[in-house]
Amino acid sequence: MKKTSSMSERLNTLRAGVLGSNDGILTVVGVLFSVAVATTDQFTIFIAGLSDLLACAFSMAAGEYASVSTQKDAEKAAVAKEKQLLKTDFSSELATVKMFYIERGVSEQTATLIAQDLMSKKPLETIISIKYNLDLGQYMDPWNAALSSLVSASIGGIFPLAAMTLSPVQYQWPATIFAVCVSVALTGYLSAKLGNGMVKTAILRNLIVGIITMIIHYTVGIML
Repeated sequence: MKKTSSMSERLNTLRAGVLGSNDGILTVVGVLFSVAVATTDQFTIFIAGLSDLLACAFSMAAGEYASVSTQKDAEKAAVAKEKQLLKTDFSSELATVKMFYIERGVSEQTATLIAQDLMSKKPLETIISIKYNLDLGQYMDPWNAALSSLVSASIGGIFPLAAMTLSPVQYQWPATIFAVCVSVALTGYLSAKLGNGMVKTAILRNLIVGIITMIIHYTVGIML
């Protein structure tokens, strides 16, 4: 039977995309600022920015793939462990489910009935949900997360790259600063919405980080 993606998997994939986009923006603008301070040659600036964009995108994708693969392996190991415990120590697993409901205010008698009913119908699904907060069979897909990071980091990096290399020379600095501020504000907004966080705080935090990143790399470019 084909497994369908859970809501948590889709949200995690979207979060990976938002974070990848933010990293793409900040990494590329860092290189652009450092190089643009040292040279006014537009082709050199473009090649440096493009090279960093590609490196950042593939690096983010590889890191996300490794991270999610590790998480998936851990989830599968937990399922295998619980399968064995259900065979060798069913009473302990039953007691775990019973205690789960008692801790949430259910009377001992009712908790016993609930635990017995659940463990007689869907023992593995029940114990996996209670112990690990997992849906049986709903594993994170590392390829989806990796692709999301690859695409989003590339898209994020395009904003400062296009602003710096396509704008008229006299406007490339303010255009790039504007593009970075708008794009990091957008990623802050999206990350807050996806994580049910505070929108204004997320946007302000991203703006501060973006501005500091530009200042640091501009300073490094001047120093070198």
